[in-house]
Amino acid sequence: MNWLDKITWTAEGLVPVIAQEAGTNDVLMFAWMNREALALTAERGEAVYWSRSRNRLWHKGEESGHVQQVHEIRIDCDQDVVLLKVTQRGHEPGIACHTGRHSCFYERLLPGEDGQPAWQPVEPVLKDPHTIYAKP
Repeated sequence: MNWLDKITWTAEGLVPVIAQEAGTNDVLMFAWMNREALALTAERGEAVYWSRSRNRLWHKGEESGHVQQVHEIRIDCDQDVVLLKVTQRGHEPGIACHTGRHSCFYERLLPGEDGQPAWQPVEPVLKDPHTIYAKP
């Protein structure tokens, strides 16, 4: 049995993936992988995801330079979620989100001005995303 066969893949051939920062255990992002992405991640030691919007493999950092070095690959008890323990590397270490933040989970549900719950950013932008993705 191939190690990839233990994963419970969706009907689309994908598995959800959580990237967690090694050391701090901050949850950095959520993405998807197909078999090829997971195999490449294990082989390269860098995160490779499946981009559903682009319909292709996406080597994290290919445009931004914010590469994820993978230290561990784990699966949950149901074998239907993958956890990557990573270190963010690149031009600006510590930026995982395309918004220029440390984590994609930067909004928190808090009371709004009208007293109703509202999503509010609670993490700072570390670098303007327009400068991260600017084409020379």
